[in-house]
Amino acid sequence: MNLNITLDQPDKKLALFGSADKYLRMIRDTFGVQLVCRDGELRISGEREQVSKVVAVLDTMQKKLRRQDWLSVEDVGAAIGKATEDEPAKTADDVEVFAKGHAVKAKTAGQKRYIETVLNHDLTFCVGPAGTGKTYLAVALAASMLKKGQAKRLILARPAVEAGERLGFLPGDLQAKVNPYLRPLFDALHDMMDIEQVKRFMVSDVIEVVPLAFMRGRTLNDSVIILDEAQNTTVSQMLMFLTRLGHDSRMIVTGDASQTDLPDGTPSGLVDALRKLKGIKGIGVVELDKTDIVRHKLVTSIVNAYDRQQM
Repeated sequence: MNLNITLDQPDKKLALFGSADKYLRMIRDTFGVQLVCRDGELRISGEREQVSKVVAVLDTMQKKLRRQDWLSVEDVGAAIGKATEDEPAKTADDVEVFAKGHAVKAKTAGQKRYIETVLNHDLTFCVGPAGTGKTYLAVALAASMLKKGQAKRLILARPAVEAGERLGFLPGDLQAKVNPYLRPLFDALHDMMDIEQVKRFMVSDVIEVVPLAFMRGRTLNDSVIILDEAQNTTVSQMLMFLTRLGHDSRMIVTGDASQTDLPDGTPSGLVDALRKLKGIKGIGVVELDKTDIVRHKLVTSIVNAYDRQQM
């Protein structure tokens, strides 16, 4: 949607936009819109709902400028807060993606909580045992956002940590060596997208499936970024990954702390991050348990048997 609004007081444009357009950038980054000013008119481009909110913010700011000649960062923040405070929380029904002809839906209360946490937080940690849908639902959410235009790219990452086998003994070049570690992510993608479409998206970099080490030094904007098997990251690797988060992006970190393949004595980056980041606004944490297992019924029995042996 594109909408042009005429500035009430063009002579106060600097006060309205802020020094070096600081206030416009605050609005743009909050609502994910494009803002262009020409000849006393401001053009707003973006999703209809977001454009409407930007109009409300600018109306509040311009009303304030009728009474005074300047605006503070606090004034702009308050106007933005007023426009967003009544925004309804997104629900699990907002996911629109299909696998094998059926809509992907939450099958347990825990999975429903997981989906809604991802939709309403910029960063979500999901921990739980095998078979609870941690990776599958993360990929489904990302595919849905890609389909709706809520993200421009999908990045799937996984640490290449050996689970009883040495990576160096596998045949082939580096890509051939790491592909087995990325296979679960490809499997989930192929359930939800045509194989040829996945190939086209990968060629055009709309979708990337990469080892965690390839994430270093990047800033990822307008993306959904998933880290799978996060229990196998070190503390420094987890910090590196989390700091890749850019503007208008959403990050999902999944793992099972009971299945770490790190060398003895090496702290898990996932466990460390959950402890250090506890209570920070904007970060969601979901813990799934055995009641959320949705694979073959024997998986639940297997998990229970191993749990009993560790007691």
